[in-house]
Amino acid sequence: MSTLAPNQRRRRDQVETLIRLMAPALNLVLAVGERVSRIVEPDDPDYYPVRTASPEPPPKPEGAEAAD
Repeated sequence: MSTLAPNQRRRRDQVETLIRLMAPALNLVLAVGERVSRIVEPDDPDYYPVRTASPEPPPKPEGAEAAD
C-alpha cells in the first residue's frame, strides 16, 4: 500500500470522523426499522431460521432392519 498524501490523509480522517458521528443515528434507524417490521408483520411465513445443529438422521424404513 502506498503512502497517502497529506490531503488524502486529511480527507480520510474527515470521512472516518463523519462515519463515527453518524454511527449512533444509523444504529437507531436500523433498530426502529426492525421494530416497525415486527409490528407490521409479526409472523413472517417466508422466514426460515438458520440451522444451528445437524439434523437427526431420518428414521429407517420398516424393512431396513432385516436387510442389515
